[in-house]
Amino acid sequence: MKRKQLILLVLGIFCYLNVYPQSVPLQGKVTDSDNLPVPGATVKIKNSSNGVATSVDGTFQLTYEGKAVLVVTAVGMTTSEVNLNGQKTVSVKLSYSSQGLNEVVVVGYGTQRRGEVTSAIATVKSESFTKGAVRDAAQLVQGKVAGLRITTPSGDPTGSTQINLRGLNSLNGTSEPLILIDGIPGTLNTVAPEDIEAIDVLKDGSAASIYGTRATGGVILITTRQNRSESRNSIEYSAYANVQSIVKKPEMLTADDYRRLIAEGVNYTDLGGNTNWLDEILQKPFSQNHNLTFFGGNSTTNYTGSINYRDWEEIFLKTGQERLTVRAGLNHSMFNDKLKTNLQIITRTTSSKQGGADGYAYRQAIIRNPTDNIYTADGRWQERDAYNYDNPLGRINEANNDNTFRETRMNGSLDYRPIKDLSLKMLVSRVQNNNLNGYSTTFQHVNTTKNNLNGTAGRSTYSNKENLLELTANYTKSINHHNFTLLGGYSWQDAVYEAFDVYNFDFPTDAYSWNQIEAGTALQRGLSTMNSEKSKWQLAGFFGRLTYNWNEKYLFMASIRREGSSKFGVDDQWGTFPGASIGWRISKESFMKNVPAITDLKLRGGYGETGTIASNPYASQSSYAFDFAEGAYIGGKWVQGFVPTRNFNPYLRWEKKKEYNAGLDFGLLKNRITGSFDLYSRKVEDLLYNFRVPVPPFIYETMYINAGTMKNSGFEALINVRPVETKTITWNTSITYSTNKNMLENLSNDQFNVTAEFFDAGYTGEPIQQSTHRVKAGGAIGQFFVLKSVGVDENGKWFVESKDGSTIPIAESSADDRQYYGNGIPKHLAGWNNRFKIKSFDLEINVRGAFGHDVLNMQRMYYENPANEDYNALKTAYDPVYGRQLNNDLVYVSHYIEKADYMKIDNITLGYTLPAKLKGVKNARIYVSGLNLFTITNYKGLDPEAVSYNNEFTFAPGIENRDAYPTTRTFTAGINITF
Repeated sequence: MKRKQLILLVLGIFCYLNVYPQSVPLQGKVTDSDNLPVPGATVKIKNSSNGVATSVDGTFQLTYEGKAVLVVTAVGMTTSEVNLNGQKTVSVKLSYSSQGLNEVVVVGYGTQRRGEVTSAIATVKSESFTKGAVRDAAQLVQGKVAGLRITTPSGDPTGSTQINLRGLNSLNGTSEPLILIDGIPGTLNTVAPEDIEAIDVLKDGSAASIYGTRATGGVILITTRQNRSESRNSIEYSAYANVQSIVKKPEMLTADDYRRLIAEGVNYTDLGGNTNWLDEILQKPFSQNHNLTFFGGNSTTNYTGSINYRDWEEIFLKTGQERLTVRAGLNHSMFNDKLKTNLQIITRTTSSKQGGADGYAYRQAIIRNPTDNIYTADGRWQERDAYNYDNPLGRINEANNDNTFRETRMNGSLDYRPIKDLSLKMLVSRVQNNNLNGYSTTFQHVNTTKNNLNGTAGRSTYSNKENLLELTANYTKSINHHNFTLLGGYSWQDAVYEAFDVYNFDFPTDAYSWNQIEAGTALQRGLSTMNSEKSKWQLAGFFGRLTYNWNEKYLFMASIRREGSSKFGVDDQWGTFPGASIGWRISKESFMKNVPAITDLKLRGGYGETGTIASNPYASQSSYAFDFAEGAYIGGKWVQGFVPTRNFNPYLRWEKKKEYNAGLDFGLLKNRITGSFDLYSRKVEDLLYNFRVPVPPFIYETMYINAGTMKNSGFEALINVRPVETKTITWNTSITYSTNKNMLENLSNDQFNVTAEFFDAGYTGEPIQQSTHRVKAGGAIGQFFVLKSVGVDENGKWFVESKDGSTIPIAESSADDRQYYGNGIPKHLAGWNNRFKIKSFDLEINVRGAFGHDVLNMQRMYYENPANEDYNALKTAYDPVYGRQLNNDLVYVSHYIEKADYMKIDNITLGYTLPAKLKGVKNARIYVSGLNLFTITNYKGLDPEAVSYNNEFTFAPGIENRDAYPTTRTFTAGINITF
């Protein structure tokens, strides 16, 4: 009996040991290639939260169960994996990499190892992204890529950041980079920031030329998070909540100031109230974001899924935005991994509500008399009979403006490898989006109470469908020390855009908003408006690329793309875009072996050509339109005219950019210091410009013609340093710097015998109504063109400088006296990014700055002048100017153009990783973050960064518009959990 019990006991212990593996103590040491200890390395059991950091002498201790894989990583070194099966001691040797020489970098239609890259390519991984509440993908890398200018000109959450890489590159095309999401064209908002794994930026022509006509502004490659592990099964949840406030409010006169000034003889009107109009239109926004990501499957079939929900309130009343993004990806391999398939779908729905809260309502709050009341005695909105002077609360509350945007992106790929070194791939995608907007005003809105429109309503919609097909063949081969990759491919892209809008007014009731738009009687009177349009374009390209290196020491890359676009003239629809670059890994030479301080040193140079496509798909074709104003009475009734609106130009072609780039990549002190320097020069030829032409022989007075050249040159630097790396503390810091010089060399075309010496840009608005900038052939872009103020006379009138340099009263000046004064484009951009880890705490501090530019302070130009006593003014309006009280009409003079250098403490994030004590929880981290925290500047306006560089401000940069949506400061608290 005892023997039987003993046998059962042994069997029970055996079963227990098999069902519940016992913990095995493990100790070891991590060293480098010189057998020196590696402190601060991360030692972790794969697919678990069980991990430690090595001590100063490189040693570590931990426990594991059963069979396991030990993963050892360290910054600047290769990753090592060790299979464990009962071992109690282990030694791990790591080799140094140059800024991750084995790191995979995404390039056009493929990947390369960092050490083999010969072009100017910047990579930012998710661990280096800006933390906290970011609005889109661009803010993740703001200040982290040299030469990439990312600005946030508005606090409007429905807006987007603005991006420019290496200066302006087009007159009428876009200067923004081509953005690809997993190889598919998209936008900065296509995927949630939480769903992005890495962002690669192709900066120079040799890297971007493989994309031809779409890549003059550079290329941004966004890689989404994927299940790349053979056995990754996890769920990740992240959430944050934040509050916002205006960074800086304009200091306007208060009701008490009005009454004081009235007592001093100023002709203000006291209306008996006391209202802070700006505070009245503001709310205290509370926003939240939730993201859930799933990874699952095995080495044959795996999936990735994510759901992101964002509910952001805005700073103004009745404003906010909801966004839901769902992404699903499926990978499957078959035939012994010879055929791999991928399917992905992304759907995004964004719903925005704005009411009547816009920049104009903000302006009305600024200029409103602070002694006025919000309501009349009978409870209506208090309105006054003055020009462009409305109750901002009435505008906001008596208007509805709802917008819904929906997008569905579907793509799939087949990757077939018939032999070891050959990959044949087909990628197809379809992107379809539509937008629906409704706008209406009630009978209590000023449209009715002042303008007698009796209610207004409008409805608009647009739809865009875009298809993409890409076929590529990629062959990779290594023969002894010779390594090469050959790529060939074909691309087809087409898109169809449709739009419709209708506007009506004079309704019997305002109860239906825009839902009974046909009820407005303006339709019957022929006063309503209705528009529709449709356009289509196609783009086809053939491309190839060869990369070669000998022993990873001598590197070469050459590419070419032949591309045709339906947007250009029949005689010039096709273009060729070559690119080439070389590299020399100096550190691999034998004479460098005795220079231990230099870990890696690579010299590279490249040349590439890219193009810019015209914005209008029919710019080369003649066009006619119906026009009632150009009609005539025929048969007793008015018949609308059929008139020309565009000339035929069979020679219209794309703008072509030619760029040279020279760079140096380095790693010092075993890669404790790494970085890169780049010098570039680019020239854009055949600029598209709308010239005036004679009629006849042409049928229309203007015509798009290729004319002129533009030049950019600059320098970029990136330096990464690991000053501290111990068992308990690590500090990584990086500095980015860039400078750019831009010039319009000429603007002429000999074929059409047209020349433009200059063109004006920018606009002050009413009542000044002047252009703000002038772009002159042979001059820099971004220059203000203005009367230079030099003093104020005894009557408070401006003195200005005449064209011959003398001082004259402003009343005697003419347009010829205007001169170039300052520039709105920063000469220097800098960023300083720091990441600290102290035991379980992590801290990130990001600082950005822009220098050597000017900003036109429109708030001061309009409100720092007491001339219009119907409008409120800044508190500084009565301060002396040149020692005298200003008493001049509103004018555009240089006094309001200010130096706008600034340095921003842009982001501070403090996080804490919780101890791994909860069953089923692999990792948990909580954090707090602040965005746009503090600005160091002498600029007197609200925010020196709150200027736009896009659209109508492309050639009128550096204007802080009086109607700009105020920028905000954000405070966030969040959590990240992995199950």
